[in-house]
Amino acid sequence: MGVGWFNMKDNDDVSILLVDDRAEDLMVLESVLADLGPQLVTARSGKEALRHLLSQDFAVILLDAQMPIMDGYETARLIRERQRSRHTPIIFLTGVRTSDVNVFEGYSVGAVDYLFKPIVPEVLKFKVAVFVDLFKTRKEVEAANAELESFSYSVAHDLRAPLRGINAFAQILQEDCSASLDDNGKRCLERVLTGATRMEELIDDMLAFSRVARDAFVRSTIDMGALVREVVDEIKDRPVSVRVGHLPLSEGDRAMIRQVLSNLVSNAFKFTKKKEQPLVEIGSLSRGDETVYFVRDNGAGFDMTYANQLFSLFRRLHTEDEYEGTGVGLAIVQRIVKRHGGQVWAEAKVGEGATVYFTLSRNGSKSTNRDVLLRTHPDLQPEI
Repeated sequence: MGVGWFNMKDNDDVSILLVDDRAEDLMVLESVLADLGPQLVTARSGKEALRHLLSQDFAVILLDAQMPIMDGYETARLIRERQRSRHTPIIFLTGVRTSDVNVFEGYSVGAVDYLFKPIVPEVLKFKVAVFVDLFKTRKEVEAANAELESFSYSVAHDLRAPLRGINAFAQILQEDCSASLDDNGKRCLERVLTGATRMEELIDDMLAFSRVARDAFVRSTIDMGALVREVVDEIKDRPVSVRVGHLPLSEGDRAMIRQVLSNLVSNAFKFTKKKEQPLVEIGSLSRGDETVYFVRDNGAGFDMTYANQLFSLFRRLHTEDEYEGTGVGLAIVQRIVKRHGGQVWAEAKVGEGATVYFTLSRNGSKSTNRDVLLRTHPDLQPEI
C-alpha cells in the first residue's frame, strides 16, 4: 500500500525536521520518508532542532519525547513560543509506553499526534504526507495573497496620476469658468470635485493598508507613553479632555505602532465631536506576558451586534454624513497588531462611547522573535 493520493512532485521547497538523539532512529525515519520528496533535516538534540528553526520553516516536526538534557516536551514549548513556528505541527515519537499523563503533556505543549516506536512505516508516511500537503497548500495561498496584494498596490498607485489630473482640471474649471456655469453645472462640478477628493482618500488608504504587509519590520523597544503624547499633540485640534494612564514599554515596530495609535486616537476624537464634554482615555491592563492597551471615548459608540464587522476593510458602522472616513483605518490597525502577534477587539454602547483594545508583548517578557530565543539560550548563537 502506498501514498498514491499524495502529489510527491515539486516538494523540493518543503522540509521536514526529524529530531532524535539516537542516530539509528534517525536513519529509520529517513529511510521511511525518503520517497515522499521533501528535504529531510535531522537534529540530534532539542537545541540543534531550535537552531534549524531559527532559519527555516518546516511542514512538520517529528520529535522524540525522551532525549537527554532538553527533552521533547521542553523543546516543543520553546518551538511554540516563537511566532514563526507556533503553528508548525509536531508529532511526538517515543519508545516508552508512557502514561496518559505524559501523553496529555505532549498534547498540552502543542503535539498533533503521538506515535510509539517501532514506527509502522505506512502509518507514519500517511500522517506526514497530510501535513506536507497542508503546508504546500498554505504556501500557495500565501503566494496568491501576496500576488493579489501586489496587484492591488499597483492598481491603486497607478490610479493616482489620472485622478489628480481630474481633480486639477475640475478645480481650474471651478476657479476660471464658474461664472459661465448655471446652477446645475456648478452642482455637477462640485460633485466631480467631491468624488475625486474622496477617491484620492480611498486610494491613499488602500496604499497604506497594503504597505503594512510590504514594509520591513524593524523591532525595537517602544516608550508607549512618549509615543501616545506625540500622537495626541499632533492630532488634537479642538478642546478634548485626554487622560493618559500608565503605559508600559513594549516591543515592536515603532512606526507601525504609531500608526495604530494615530488611527485609534483620531477615531476617538472624531466620534466625540458631537459631545459637549468629549473625553478620551488611553491606558493599559496586564494579561499574562502581554500588555493590553486601550483607547476609550465617550462618543457615538456602536451596536455590538456589528462588532465582528468593525475591522473589515471599507466597513463603516456610521454614515459618511455623520462622520467622515473611508472605513480603512481599523482594518490597518488589525493588520498591524496581527503582524505583531497580538489581538485587537472593541466594546461599545450606542451613544455612550467605545473602547478599542489591542495586545503587544511586554518589554523584557517572553517573546516570539529570534532575538529573544537567542537571549534566553545564548549557547544556540555560535552555530547559527
